[in-house]
Amino acid sequence: MQKLIKKKVLIPILAITFLFVGSAFKSDFFEIAKQIEIFTTLFKELNMNYVDETNPAELMDTAIKNMLNELDPYTKFLNEQDVEAYKMNNAGEYSGIGALVRSYNDRLLVIEPYKNYPADKAGLKAGDEIIKIGNINVADFDDNASELLKGANNSEIAITYKRQGKTHITSIKREAIEVDAVPYYDMVDDKTGFIVLAKFNAKATSQTKAALLDLKGRGAEKIILDLRGNPGGLLSEAIDVTNLFVPKGELIVTTKSKVKKFNSEYRTKHKPEDTEIPLVILVNGNSASASEIVSGSLQDLDRAVIMGARSFGKGLVQRPLKLTYGTQLKVTISRYYTSSGRCIQSLDYWNRDENGNAVRQTQFNEFKTRNGRKVKDGGGVLPDILIDELGTNTLMKALEENNVIFDYATNYHYENSLESLSDFTFSDADFNEFKTFVAQSDFAFETKTEKAIKEAMSGENDDVLGASVQENYKSLLSEIDKSKVIALDRYHNEIKKKLEDEIIKRYFYREGLFEHYLTHDEAILAAKELLANTAKYASILN
Repeated sequence: MQKLIKKKVLIPILAITFLFVGSAFKSDFFEIAKQIEIFTTLFKELNMNYVDETNPAELMDTAIKNMLNELDPYTKFLNEQDVEAYKMNNAGEYSGIGALVRSYNDRLLVIEPYKNYPADKAGLKAGDEIIKIGNINVADFDDNASELLKGANNSEIAITYKRQGKTHITSIKREAIEVDAVPYYDMVDDKTGFIVLAKFNAKATSQTKAALLDLKGRGAEKIILDLRGNPGGLLSEAIDVTNLFVPKGELIVTTKSKVKKFNSEYRTKHKPEDTEIPLVILVNGNSASASEIVSGSLQDLDRAVIMGARSFGKGLVQRPLKLTYGTQLKVTISRYYTSSGRCIQSLDYWNRDENGNAVRQTQFNEFKTRNGRKVKDGGGVLPDILIDELGTNTLMKALEENNVIFDYATNYHYENSLESLSDFTFSDADFNEFKTFVAQSDFAFETKTEKAIKEAMSGENDDVLGASVQENYKSLLSEIDKSKVIALDRYHNEIKKKLEDEIIKRYFYREGLFEHYLTHDEAILAAKELLANTAKYASILN
């Protein structure tokens, strides 16, 4: 009964409330008032008369979340704790244990402890499963248990965790954690500088500028800006980072909304640092939002060569709107368009397939850069030069989403000693061990072909399909299973890179990974080679 209420009554009525708060009010007032009155009466009667004790706050929270799930994944209700977390994420500062921790299948896993921060000093390692925080069992905690790790500066917290089947307890003193937008930069060679921009928080522009100036002071005449894996962040920082390389007054991005006040043009406002230095931007499938504004606009303005793999494709802009009792609604208010006029949004959340999934754009419009080069919308930023090793596919996504690569790296770390980064190689024998690990794990994923065959073989079709056809289908499914194992070899280079990245971080932290990149990463080496070929670089942009 509760489920029926959520889907049929609470969602449309709360949606009305959302529109009342978050956008220009254009609907018929009587219909709005009618629906709100129905909802108020229903909610009151439900809580007074339902056979079991109800929790009004939980009912409402579930209703709101279900309603917003019908829109897009970026429109979210933020309770008071969420609001604080949102502010800290954008500010780049918080007080906690200094580790990336993630919930996975009801487990709270340490994904990455940051070097010399509390979790690292206390001995926590990637792969550790936190089972108790203070006196609270993670399994019994309904909300995001990772929030329990945050707290007042210098306060202590007891952590109980599992590692390789054994239980350990440690005490961690929380510290002020500074999240760098630029976690690493260095010289690739005598003339080429390399900057990693990991997120667009409030420090993005200042740290990118500082890195750029330092590298130029050390002799850099060319720059590689790495936006791979950068999920985005503040729109204002995306504009200002772009401004480092283009003149004041350039149109970078336009936002368009049904609410006129959200329609805006964003132009560069400051004196640039360098409008001439040759620039390569690296992107991949996890470069999103603000990353795509920077890479897309620099591509549109023919100011940089984009290399890597097609970016994520998030062309939507969110804005936090204040609600009552310290809560907020982070709502999608507009689409953004890069300087050429293209929107790179790849998923259409307003048109869904029979399974309720957003439809991916299949028809693209063509636009032109300042120099007349052809670019397209609707599918992320397509690099000028593709790097195969950065591509992704269904198998790769499944391996990552099911933590297969992560878990293998954890086992590798405890089974192999490694003293120096220069000693590390991931051999063919190691890759064969990984394939064995996959075969022995419970990893499984279903392709679209498998799903279609299984639906065809369902009971309702037994009287249509003959026994011989059913046997052929079963044989085909068996062949598909075998091809999945073969696919590990087909995507050997892509998988090997993911494995190497994860393993190196276990021994030498993220700093060691970036150091390894300078001499081993295919994208960086390709960018370095391109920048060394002045004629080819210029020919791409012109």
